[in-house]
Amino acid sequence: MPNTRPLSPHLGVYRWRVNMLQSTLHRLTGLFLCLGALLVAWALIAATNEGAWSVFASFWTGWIGEILLFLWLWSLWYHLCNGIQHLVRDAGRGYGPANRDRAHDPSYWSTGWMILAVSVALTVLVWVLLALRIAGGGA
Repeated sequence: MPNTRPLSPHLGVYRWRVNMLQSTLHRLTGLFLCLGALLVAWALIAATNEGAWSVFASFWTGWIGEILLFLWLWSLWYHLCNGIQHLVRDAGRGYGPANRDRAHDPSYWSTGWMILAVSVALTVLVWVLLALRIAGGGA
């Protein structure tokens, strides 16, 4: 006998919106930042031994290490920007009766995309400044 009941009501009822993406990314970036803290602990432990430090440094100078560093930095910026946006939302900004009108999108949808863009821009800016500093530029 086939089961005709839906898995969960929210999966078929709601359209995917940026605030759902933000919630998911906020949780995932928080998890990724915790894992990054373990890697910082690895760096502190490796700093006590020259052989361990060379293993650590060779991992982070490889392409996998650089991708992980880029993602960890983006996670840090995204989590910070999204946390600031949560503080503003918790203060009640943008939730008045005029903003509940179904004729237009809520203001937090546009700010949600802005948070994603700002976090990517800040990540790229930091990497560009680091590249200039390593190359001997004036950053």
